[in-house]
Amino acid sequence: MTGCVITGESRRELAALRANGARAARGLAEAGIGPGDRIATLLRNDFACFEVAFAAGLLGAYVVPINWHNRGPEVAHVLADSGARALIAHDDLLAAVRDSVPDGLLVLGEPSRSAPADAAVTPDTPRWRDWFEGFAPWDGAPPPPVGTMVYTSGTTGLPKGVRRMAPKAENMPAITRIVHQLFGLDQPGPVRTVVTGPMYHSAPYNWALTSARADAMIVLQDRFDPEELLALVERHRITHLQMVPTMFWRLLKLPEDVRNRYDLSSLRFAVHAAAPCPPEVKAAMLDWWGPVIHEYYGASEVGPITFSTPADARRKPGSIGRLVEGARLDILDGAGNRLPAGEVGEFYMRQLLWPDFEYHGKPEARAALERDGLVTVGDVGYIDADGYVFIVDRVKDMVISGGVNIFPAEIEAVLITHPAVSDCAVIGLPDPEFGETLAAFIEAAPGAEISDEALGAWLRERVAGYKVPRKIFRRDRLPREDSGKIFKNRLRQEFWDGQNRRI
Repeated sequence: MTGCVITGESRRELAALRANGARAARGLAEAGIGPGDRIATLLRNDFACFEVAFAAGLLGAYVVPINWHNRGPEVAHVLADSGARALIAHDDLLAAVRDSVPDGLLVLGEPSRSAPADAAVTPDTPRWRDWFEGFAPWDGAPPPPVGTMVYTSGTTGLPKGVRRMAPKAENMPAITRIVHQLFGLDQPGPVRTVVTGPMYHSAPYNWALTSARADAMIVLQDRFDPEELLALVERHRITHLQMVPTMFWRLLKLPEDVRNRYDLSSLRFAVHAAAPCPPEVKAAMLDWWGPVIHEYYGASEVGPITFSTPADARRKPGSIGRLVEGARLDILDGAGNRLPAGEVGEFYMRQLLWPDFEYHGKPEARAALERDGLVTVGDVGYIDADGYVFIVDRVKDMVISGGVNIFPAEIEAVLITHPAVSDCAVIGLPDPEFGETLAAFIEAAPGAEISDEALGAWLRERVAGYKVPRKIFRRDRLPREDSGKIFKNRLRQEFWDGQNRRI
């Protein structure tokens, strides 16, 4: 099988995209861009994502993928903070933020197949494709690859750029071995995959580029649609997938006749990350798809930490697996003491084979996360006696009600299994007596109805009474990113504004 990228009805061979990237590398180099520089993109999933990545790799430059949902000031922050030397953007996305783009950047536009028909364009901007076709291919020796500088989602403060140095040559065999394990590339046979998430996120981006290195067939989804994914698996005989738990929920909410309509027998390996998966959801997916669903845990800041097989999911429901090669994970209490097996504390971790990271231009932010050489991203959990790791929640999401610590993720994992619930989030609201009281935000499944009282009674049969939210709010759609992360700060804001505390 020859590697290719497919979007809609269009197809490009990976060899052609690499050749385009080589021409673009020459043009970028002549514009003064070289090792360590930053090239920003404002692109939906498209061929240009690969061309820019291949060009940057040849030059040793960082790609800075910008969330294309961002508004002008948000885009301006990333461009200015990263010190980007160039911006490649879809025409309609560029038109929406053009006034926010700093002077002095090389700005190149690309038509978008999925842009709205009435979208504005910037006709005076040079076309990406026309531009790079004017250069001979780059023929210099590529420096060590550095990959991306992804900006965090900015749930607190402005987004920060996670920048990593090039890996040590002696660590590359182990790094390759771990990546192949996590992405199922250690299995025999050709790889056919769908990129289900937006490539401005680090996980889909790395999945897509790693698949390209494996000479895979790569099908791009504009936006995740559960039935479309099933149809793509059948049509292209997809073998590998990377997903997030919210995609599982949406797949399981499809009517049974729709779920049974498609032939999924080609699937050999699926892996999910980005958020904990409720054990009942994982079990239901394993029952449906068979023993192909894996899980890994890590962070942009630290790299991969754990890996879980289908057998692990059956043996230890709710676990995110065991440590991978090179990973170190300590569970610490508030005073920094290491906790024994089974006790809940904050994760401090490091992937010793991966190069260290920095928050671009913000050494103080990096230092604030570190304790004795390990880094926290705010996750809370424990390691059991068998070495399996469990996430309980995030420090900032924990609710303290009447002096009792309550972890909303536990409640959400139960709520999402109710047939009438399409999505949910649990947060703490200010309460004069208890400090905080639990509230659930519910996105109802299409056509489903259930009263607050009935939902509360159903939940009370499954969790302790003090974990049942005292208030339930209905929302047409919850503020969840395509990566699966929900913006709980947006839900909290209307209730906590004006308070002189946040817990």
